[in-house]
Amino acid sequence: MTRWPPSRSRGRSSGIAPAHLRRATAADAPSILRLIDANLAAGHLLPRTADDVLRRAVRFLVVTIDDAVVGCAELAPLSRAVAEVRSLVVDESSRGRGFGSRIVEELNRWAIQEGFSTLCAFTHHPSHFVRLGFSIVPHVWFPEKIATDCTSCPKFRVCGQFGVALAIDKASLSAPHSDPRRAPVSVPLGGPPAVEGPTVRYLKVVNA
Repeated sequence: MTRWPPSRSRGRSSGIAPAHLRRATAADAPSILRLIDANLAAGHLLPRTADDVLRRAVRFLVVTIDDAVVGCAELAPLSRAVAEVRSLVVDESSRGRGFGSRIVEELNRWAIQEGFSTLCAFTHHPSHFVRLGFSIVPHVWFPEKIATDCTSCPKFRVCGQFGVALAIDKASLSAPHSDPRRAPVSVPLGGPPAVEGPTVRYLKVVNA
């Protein structure tokens, strides 16, 4: 197995434990919730309840180091065509190693396999997503998100978040690079991606 290389910019030693990216299970729900709760103070995440995370645990990807969950995100369906990257967070002690980008890349593949045509997210730092091919779009492009989360949020209309979206092409997952029926449930984080990323078509960038 290849391993995720340590971040030289932060002076990490070469002996740092390897990380793995995998699908979550119900057993991961308490760890996912603790990770989300520990990062709520920064104001970039919506709070989640224990019941909510448990019911949706199988839709999360998690990054683990020595069996501890240090990163997560959910592939949350908004409609038959649109899925959202939700509750994307990496523990502060594990940032700078590219875990967030790899989570989003793998959620992208997963979204394609499930037949979605658009992947979206809502973030205070759109540049992270723009580097992965997303475009900034108006929130009104996703009325399902507004109805589900935004209207009940105390920061509605003043949250400062940007909507970002990526139009994905199912045909880009062509053999032999990827077969949805053989999608890996665990990916060691290191070296080149286990599956080649899809070719994307860009959405027009507009003012949010």
